[in-house]
Amino acid sequence: MREEKEDDMARYLMLFRYTAQGINRIKESPKRIEAGRKAFREVGAEMKEWYLALGQYDGVVLAEAPDDETMARAALWVGSQGNVGTETLRLFTEAEFKDMVAKLP
Repeated sequence: MREEKEDDMARYLMLFRYTAQGINRIKESPKRIEAGRKAFREVGAEMKEWYLALGQYDGVVLAEAPDDETMARAALWVGSQGNVGTETLRLFTEAEFKDMVAKLP
């Protein structure tokens, strides 16, 4: 069994847009962010950073999880609250990218 370290955690970018429910209850957002942090921890992920955004998306979350399944559980929890719709992208570090390229045939 592999010992997990923070460096072993996969990184994710979660983009979100407020739903009508979420924008109507915008003043509750600070509490929802903290509830989200707790829910991420409960499923084995971590919400590292949260940002309000301008443009196509209303916000961005940088997260870490040991695997895609764990992150999917976190994303499903977020979506099930009905306040935002999400799009989650798996991120790879520069070092991970260089390792992938080095292994190309």
